Amino acid sequence: MNIEHLRKFCLSMPGATEDIKWGADLCFCVGEKMFCVTAADSSAGGISIKCTPEKFDELIEREGIDPAAYVGRYKWVHIADLDAVTPNELKELIAQSYQLVFDKLPPKVKKSIK
Repeated sequence: MNIEHLRKFCLSMPGATEDIKWGADLCFCVGEKMFCVTAADSSAGGISIKCTPEKFDELIEREGIDPAAYVGRYKWVHIADLDAVTPNELKELIAQSYQLVFDKLPPKVKKSIK
């Protein structure tokens, strides 16, 4: 998935926004909380997303997928090798990450998004 496909997919989700953080990271957020992070110039450097604890354990067993730096303890993975997942699986993982973050938002924020 190239950077434009990733942007289009992430921004298609209700209330999704994007911005640059830390100088070079493109972050997709819902309710000002991140659900997907990649390099601003290309997704070739990998993608970081939030997962369920079960999915986290499954994914980090694969070659090219590791706990994300600094946030691995919160069940974020960094998919360094995008060939480690199929394009459809990647979309499902991003959608699940969005939903996990959305579900933790305060009720008032959720209501403003729907």
